[in-house]
Amino acid sequence: MDKKHVLFIGSVWPEPNSSAGGIRMMQLIRLFLSRNFKVIFASVAAENEFSADLKALGVEKAIIELNKESFDVFVKDLNPAIVIFDRFMVEEQFGWRVAEACPNALRIIETIDLHCVRVSRQQALKTGEELNAVLLINDISKREIAAIYRSDLSLIISEAEVEILQNAFKLNKELIFYLPFLLEEAIDKNLPTFENRKNFVTIGNFKHEPNWDSVRYLKENIWPLIREKMPDAQLHIYGSYSSEKVTQLHNPKEGFHIMGRAENAELVMKDARVCLAPLRFGAGIKGKLSQAMLCGTPSVTTSVGAEGMHGNFEWNGIIADEPEVFASAAVKLYNDKTLWEQAQNNGFTLINERYTDRKEELSLLRRIEVIQQNLDLHREKNFIGSMLTHHTMQSSKFLSKWIQEKNKVS
Repeated sequence: MDKKHVLFIGSVWPEPNSSAGGIRMMQLIRLFLSRNFKVIFASVAAENEFSADLKALGVEKAIIELNKESFDVFVKDLNPAIVIFDRFMVEEQFGWRVAEACPNALRIIETIDLHCVRVSRQQALKTGEELNAVLLINDISKREIAAIYRSDLSLIISEAEVEILQNAFKLNKELIFYLPFLLEEAIDKNLPTFENRKNFVTIGNFKHEPNWDSVRYLKENIWPLIREKMPDAQLHIYGSYSSEKVTQLHNPKEGFHIMGRAENAELVMKDARVCLAPLRFGAGIKGKLSQAMLCGTPSVTTSVGAEGMHGNFEWNGIIADEPEVFASAAVKLYNDKTLWEQAQNNGFTLINERYTDRKEELSLLRRIEVIQQNLDLHREKNFIGSMLTHHTMQSSKFLSKWIQEKNKVS
């Protein structure tokens, strides 16, 4: 019997050493490979030296083009059982084409995080408001929620975002599935001890706006307060795609070091004593914080940073939202061995209790199977999605065909 095909469509090729999104995508790819699916990853982007070696995993790769009939031929010939769009923007670009060429293919969005929540929080930060229902209604939310409705299922990485979708947007629970990070067990074997670690660390992809804001906020509002209490303190800031505005913050005299891309993020995190992540807006699950827990590195973060991550478990450090409180917490955690070791153990417990149970994987596969067996009924119950798919296919189809014809004569 032939293997069932799963087609991933990404705006970029996965970079697990660059972003949490890349790590998440590799987790999903491995999940389907482990279940004997034939996995194909397609993208309009060019690969680079940091792209994951998908071929070594047995993943077939395909280059596709926007607004080209060649994609219709490609996907129809492939005839995948499942198509997974990497973020809602990719569903906007290719969802209608998949629906038309392969109507029986299950269409799934991997949201990574809810972009509308991140954008709304960023706007709230600018205006000094609390996140509210009015701010949540914006152009991004209309596009993102419409894409979720058009799809058969959307993967949501944070329980907090599940609540937002159900409470603020009244989304049917049948259209979403909570799937957290799929991590290995956290253990303290062979990890550097408190005495063998030094310096503060933070890490993140600088293309991601919350990470850039976090580093700038550290520089201007928090790090000076830490240096007042610890004049010799050193902060090492790692991140991919650091632009000139980031590198300009480098100031060794102040102990503020812009280190660039980490060749091995795990080693960098293991060598540090405390991870700092003063995120003021964002969404989803923070890869840097889960990695810190796996590496036995306690952290100080904000309510936004910890959101949806720890449930009823103790945080692996301290959660603080005000600069003065954040700085004091960082100093205390750095210098207090007993507090540090307790925080480390909290992190191990959190990871092992919330992110290593593979029941979610089995539940997702069962949900997919049930939807596939009852696909017509599933879609009939989602009238809003059917309506949006109909109108989107018409408008997107004719716009795309106009672009196709325009490109032929240009």
